[in-house]
Amino acid sequence: MAQTISLTASPRQANGKGGARQARFRGKVPAVIYGHGRDTQPLELEAKALEKALTGIEPASTIIELAVDGKAAVKTLIREIQRHPLRPDIIHVDFYEIHAAEKVKLRVPVHLVGSPDGVRNAGGVLDQVTREVEIEVLPENIPDRVELDVTALKIGDSLHVRELTIPNAKILTEADLTIATVVPPRAEEVAAPTPEAATEVAEPELIRKVREGEEEEGEGAAEGAAPAKPEAKGGAGGGAAGGGAPAKPDKAEKPKGGKES
Repeated sequence: MAQTISLTASPRQANGKGGARQARFRGKVPAVIYGHGRDTQPLELEAKALEKALTGIEPASTIIELAVDGKAAVKTLIREIQRHPLRPDIIHVDFYEIHAAEKVKLRVPVHLVGSPDGVRNAGGVLDQVTREVEIEVLPENIPDRVELDVTALKIGDSLHVRELTIPNAKILTEADLTIATVVPPRAEEVAAPTPEAATEVAEPELIRKVREGEEEEGEGAAEGAAPAKPEAKGGAGGGAAGGGAPAKPDKAEKPKGGKES
């Protein structure tokens, strides 16, 4: 059965965005109540009392007994809670009045129960695809949540909305919608080498190139040194010019076919 909590609200004198800002400045939360043929009425509630009352409950499926300006409390459901985009503060609440004999449509959370076989024995991963379903029900039969046992699920198995059982309620969500499934274990991705790693791999090649360059520089240094001495030419003049020992004269060739004279 749904939980029931009590809250007190006061009529909000100033309407619109300006009135809402004034209410927040005074530590109040602006709100409205509507439904069951009544005109929309602006309200305000103590912010701290509202936060405390909503802690640890499922707001969408909790009956709120709302007393306005000291009058008898009416049963309501929270249709919408608006929060600050950067902080968890509640900045507005919509209450919908309900009557005991009138069915209401609302969304209730689906809670998975148990540890799937495919997770325990095969390393699979449980994936909850659908987290709430819409139902039509009398206020007295509103469940605070719906439980679904997933213990028997193996890898590749799924459970759908049609497997849900909610006493005294009509399920409006599509029956074939998947609620939970067990998927195979996710393979670990092999990370691509980082630029630093690529540099490390290429380092031996880089060192080799540097060494070649060093050798080239060494050869250049040898070329830039003093030039080698030129070869001495034959004859006495060449020897004098070169400043070195004269080259030995070529051996005279013996004439063929006769004796030496």
